[in-house]
Amino acid sequence: MVTLNPPKKTILIVEDEHDIRLLYAEILMDAGYEVLQASDGNIGLEMIQNEVWDLLLLDVILPVKDGIRILKEIKDTKDIKKGPVIVLTNLNSEHIIDEAFKLGASGYLIKSEITPDKILDEIKSFVG
Repeated sequence: MVTLNPPKKTILIVEDEHDIRLLYAEILMDAGYEVLQASDGNIGLEMIQNEVWDLLLLDVILPVKDGIRILKEIKDTKDIKKGPVIVLTNLNSEHIIDEAFKLGASGYLIKSEITPDKILDEIKSFVG
C-alpha cells in the first residue's frame, strides 16, 4: 500500500531584516513548512500575487511599500489571493494593529516577543 504525504504548507515571509527573516525561515523549514521570502514591500507584493502560499507573515515597516499598504492592495485587488495574514511588528500600537485587522489581517505578533514556539503555534492555528 502506498501512503501519500499531504503537500507541505507554504509560508511567505515578507520581512526586511535579513537575520530575522532567516531565523523565521529556519524555524518554519525545521517544522516542515515550505518557505518563500521577500525583503521589501514591492518584492513581497509581487510574490503575493504570483506565488502559491498558504499563509503570509507580513512585516509592517518595510522599505519601498509598507505592510499596511500591501494589506490595502490585497483587500482592494480581486486578482490577488486572499489567505491568512499574520502581521509582524515591533510597534505595540493599537492603531496600527486595529488598521491591520480592518484590512484583513488574521493575527499579529510583536517581533520582540516572538519565540520559536510562539511563531509555530500561531502558524499552526491557521494552516495546521
